[in-house]
Amino acid sequence: MKGKVKEAYDLGEMLEFRFTDQISVFDKVIPSLIPFKGETLCREGVFWFERASEMGIKNHFQKFLPPSGMLCRKVDILQPEEISSLSRSYLIPLEFICRWYVAGSLYDRAAAGEISSQMLGFPSGHKVAYGEPLPEPFFEVSTKLEKTDRLLGEEEALEISGLSRRELEEAKEIVLRIDEDLGRSVEARGLIHVDGKKELALDENRDIMVVDVYGTADEDRFWDRSLYERGEFADLSKEYVRQYYRKTGYKKRLYDSRAAGLEDPAMPPLPPEVIEETSRIYLNLYERITGSSFKPAIKSQHL
Repeated sequence: MKGKVKEAYDLGEMLEFRFTDQISVFDKVIPSLIPFKGETLCREGVFWFERASEMGIKNHFQKFLPPSGMLCRKVDILQPEEISSLSRSYLIPLEFICRWYVAGSLYDRAAAGEISSQMLGFPSGHKVAYGEPLPEPFFEVSTKLEKTDRLLGEEEALEISGLSRRELEEAKEIVLRIDEDLGRSVEARGLIHVDGKKELALDENRDIMVVDVYGTADEDRFWDRSLYERGEFADLSKEYVRQYYRKTGYKKRLYDSRAAGLEDPAMPPLPPEVIEETSRIYLNLYERITGSSFKPAIKSQHL
């Protein structure tokens, strides 16, 4: 099974994930490869899963398969209509988003008046500024299995996922625990954790289990703290690539086409200098997340 940037191989009770050097933005795969991207993402995922286990948080990680693979527990992929309150061992078809700063689409929606300052925890009349810290973590839930992600209200999220209100609250608490640890960890190495998403599953006992990966340049947004304190927002994530396509006008063409119900315009490849800088960002972020120098792993001889 091949996703946008990750391949999955069914080994019976386990899955093998292989992280590729492909990169996607706006729910589209870019026709360019980023050197070492897959390996850095995989090894960052291993780093965070090992920390989650130390914190007593269940997750699907079993074993690192160098250079860019991991062995994980398998759960079923069920469509919403197949899920009930009795379903077990399945991927929750939601993405859990936790935001700590005003950035990305959150800022766009606030600037457009689609979301009020009060909804973000600010006092009435506050003018939301890009890059400012939120008074409290801001949670959102979006779809996972639809062609393009869309934000959900609580009632639809419960209906789609088969979760009870108690389970949904437990999911949010787990995400918050992970993010608090993540933020403290990277702060010590000069990073700010801005926002990110998590994917969760229910195991055979309907206990919540963290799946996929998190805390990486694909799933999360990081800023350089020293630059932030000087008023600069240096995105150490694939946000750099998103910004490139915004500047070229491709994002606007894409979203205008989608709004009109037209076919997506072809995505142009990245120029060599953008590929090189993106690879540098991934390598640098790996070292600042893990505190270890990047050395390419030796390919394992598994399977």
